[in-house]
Amino acid sequence: MSPEHQAKPALRQQLRGRRQALGAAFRAQAATAAAALAPGLPGWVTARHIALYWPGDGELDPLPLAHACRQQARILYLPALAGGNRLTFRRWGRATALIPNRFGIPEPAADTPQRDAAALDIVFLPLVGWRRDGYRLGMGGGFYDRTLDAVDGPLRVGLGFDCQEIVGGPAAEAWDVGLDYVLTETALHRCGEAGAG
Repeated sequence: MSPEHQAKPALRQQLRGRRQALGAAFRAQAATAAAALAPGLPGWVTARHIALYWPGDGELDPLPLAHACRQQARILYLPALAGGNRLTFRRWGRATALIPNRFGIPEPAADTPQRDAAALDIVFLPLVGWRRDGYRLGMGGGFYDRTLDAVDGPLRVGLGFDCQEIVGGPAAEAWDVGLDYVLTETALHRCGEAGAG
């Protein structure tokens, strides 16, 4: 096991602690500020099918972004666990019933209409840490990496706080799916080609 790989658990713990330490007022302001910056994404005006996530563990809350999308008649999706430690994207309407999965994360029921990842316009991904080259450090399960591997089409946008930025850190693994952009409470960062992973 490489030293870089061994360092990931400690880095995850540090970054998760950082975001969990943020106050409620700051979190609410950050979520609203990030939502206000989303229209700067390329293709935003025509994007119709958008995947978000249900926040947990101190993640940046995408619910203000979801509210803005609904006001603009965009169709939203939430990830749901699928076989092979992959995700499916199920439609998430205002009245959609959400059921906790095995991790306790709410997701639409299995009979909810789905959309292939390749047919989405934008996928907003949760993250533990991010780097300006497009590297995304997740929780370690690899669900998004497996799901989005070799998928062309959707813009991949990490959603997180400024305090989660990694300077240096571990090298990207061959299976890591890179980000096109990172959206934080202060800026929309276009990621470099090195993040393509």
